[in-house]
Amino acid sequence: MRAHPMAGDSVLAVLLGFVDLLLFVADQFAELPELPPWYVAVPINIAMVAPLVFRRRSPLWSAYVVLVVSIVHATLMLGIGSAAGLAMSIYSVVVYAGRRQGLVFVGAVIVSSAVQLALAPPDDELFIAILFLAFGIALCWTLGEFVGARRAYDVEVEARLHLLETERDQATRIAVAEERGRIARELHDVVAHAVSVMVVQADGASYAIESNPELAQRALQTISETGRGALGELRRLLDVLRSDDADGEPRVPQPDAHALAELADRMRTAGVPVELETDDLGDLPAGVSLGIYRIVQESLTNTLKHAGRGATAAVRVHRTGDLVEVLVSDDGAGRVPQLAVSSHRLPGGNGLIGMRERAHVYGGTLDVGPAPGGGWQVRAALPVRLDK
Repeated sequence: MRAHPMAGDSVLAVLLGFVDLLLFVADQFAELPELPPWYVAVPINIAMVAPLVFRRRSPLWSAYVVLVVSIVHATLMLGIGSAAGLAMSIYSVVVYAGRRQGLVFVGAVIVSSAVQLALAPPDDELFIAILFLAFGIALCWTLGEFVGARRAYDVEVEARLHLLETERDQATRIAVAEERGRIARELHDVVAHAVSVMVVQADGASYAIESNPELAQRALQTISETGRGALGELRRLLDVLRSDDADGEPRVPQPDAHALAELADRMRTAGVPVELETDDLGDLPAGVSLGIYRIVQESLTNTLKHAGRGATAAVRVHRTGDLVEVLVSDDGAGRVPQLAVSSHRLPGGNGLIGMRERAHVYGGTLDVGPAPGGGWQVRAALPVRLDK
């Protein structure tokens, strides 16, 4: 019935018409003289039940057609189709069209019934007819109100379920996008730094392979160590992606602020002198500590790639209360003095985007731009929120 409402209503209409047809045949055997001929009664019976097929799709016009045909049907006393059709129509209008339309239709039914009773009053049965009419209307209205309320409740529940599913899908898409962004940042930080060091060392080895074989050998060793380190970090990321553990903890420890000295040594080996100055950062949260390491790593990688030959870099990480300040500067970019320091966050590639996102994730700030007196600097401030 719910999946194919017109099919179910068609069955009801056929059954109701079949009952009226049986009553008509029975009356023919009783030889009642007031009955109309079959070629009049059968079309009226069909017209009486046919609109009921559309009572859900078009409840109003179906109900009013039933009301008009019921006047003729009841006057000719062709069966129960008029009473049953009106009852179903009242119910359908209340459920599918609303109370206001239901009141209008019930008023039309009452007026039509009153006119019929006035023109052809029943013998000593007027009170019973009125009582039957009132009881039938009240019953159909009550059923319509109950089913209509239930239908409205079902619609509300379906709407809420749809909203919850939409919100769940949206939350899933956001979580997937955030996770993709996190993985992309990690891959960029690992690969960009390692490849930059390896390219610089490979260029140096190619120049020194004939004139200074010992220097070329050291460069090749640095390339090998850097590549192994990058592969180790890539394996760690893949382990995180493949892990079925509920906590999703990586199997290899991630670098943190304590690894800044090792990072500075690798950059010195790659050809960029790095001056490192840090405070005691032992009790930093793991996420903030990793963010500091990645920001310094990306900044030094950019120095290696863009500052030019002979450039030096300085890394300063200081903690004041619940705030960690990171300053990475170099004297590259041609060592051309700048008249003023830019206060705007300059656009950049994926590296700068990743640094900004790491700072913003922990409620911090990041400023990138020319340094006073020449060169380039990256300044980050990350608040420290220790778990109580």
